[in-house]
Amino acid sequence: MLIDVMIHPGSSQKKIVLKDQTYHVYIHSQPEKGKANRESMESLADYFKIPKKAVTIQKGQTSRKKIVEVELS
Repeated sequence: MLIDVMIHPGSSQKKIVLKDQTYHVYIHSQPEKGKANRESMESLADYFKIPKKAVTIQKGQTSRKKIVEVELS
């Protein structure tokens, strides 16, 4: 399943909000050296209760807007 994701780095709290068919992922990490990508993929895996390897970025590796593939079992 492909989902639209908007990353909000540097947030004071970690949370995921679904708004207008886009998952808004609020994370603590800053967007440097892939830290924000790793933390956001971990957060999505926890949200969907799936392994971390089942969440991959398909488009937008360096952007705040991403298309992410989530492999649900």
